[in-house]
Amino acid sequence: MTRLLAIFLFLPLTALADLVPAGRLVWEQENLSSFGGFSGIEVFADGRFLAITDRGNFFWGEIKRENGELVEVHLDDHTAILDSKGTPLDGLNTDAEGLAIGPDGAIYVSFEGNHRIMRHSDKFAAAEFLPKHPDFATLQRNSGMEALAIDRSGNIYTIPERSGTLTRPFPVYQFDGAEWTRFAEIARSDDFLIAGADVGPDGRLYVLERGASLLRGFHVRIRRFTIADGLQDDETLYQSRAGNLSNFEGISVWLDDTGQTRLTLIADDNFNAFQRTIIEEYLVVD
Repeated sequence: MTRLLAIFLFLPLTALADLVPAGRLVWEQENLSSFGGFSGIEVFADGRFLAITDRGNFFWGEIKRENGELVEVHLDDHTAILDSKGTPLDGLNTDAEGLAIGPDGAIYVSFEGNHRIMRHSDKFAAAEFLPKHPDFATLQRNSGMEALAIDRSGNIYTIPERSGTLTRPFPVYQFDGAEWTRFAEIARSDDFLIAGADVGPDGRLYVLERGASLLRGFHVRIRRFTIADGLQDDETLYQSRAGNLSNFEGISVWLDDTGQTRLTLIADDNFNAFQRTIIEEYLVVD
């Protein structure tokens, strides 16, 4: 077990609705070269988690809390994500970005670079490839299916990181188990790009957006939508000031064992000595 530096200071937000800070910490693992690059996370009711990295690995363990606040992460183990032949991913195939867990416990991972979505019956299983929407072949290099989410009926949603132009909405694709449709669009504004998504216990789609520039640094926005005839009721829950936050890419919205809805974020350190793997958490009060 690695003791972590816990940080309970939260920086001012330019927008905050229905979220209560519940802890922030730096997660460090010494002498583990594959540690870092976290791009997706799913947290379960008992505090256990599964995460993916953009170098093609699963990591899992437990996030510990005291009085409801984050204090420590216990890493159980990690393993390479396998391809359809049961071989560890390599080369351009490793860039895992989106993570979702189906109602049956199956693990779904979306990728950019080689744009695709894979299904695993468990974290040690070989992959099965989902069909592709024709649009997937047109996605920009290194800007593919960044966000992945599944609702309680098993419908899968994926959103690319970029829409193609600054004024074009982000397309949202839905897979119903048989085919993909272009289900909805999310309006694009400022310099925010798609970073992650999850369907919460309330059945709504939570979307994590991230912006970055050399002058402004990283900044984050979280939006929430009702899934109905497309996406409705666009609501901004969280917007950080530029330069105040790390490179958050993963989001999990989940119900803990007390019945409280929590929203957990994880940051990608890009395997850069000047960045950190940050885990930050909020209580969703509505």
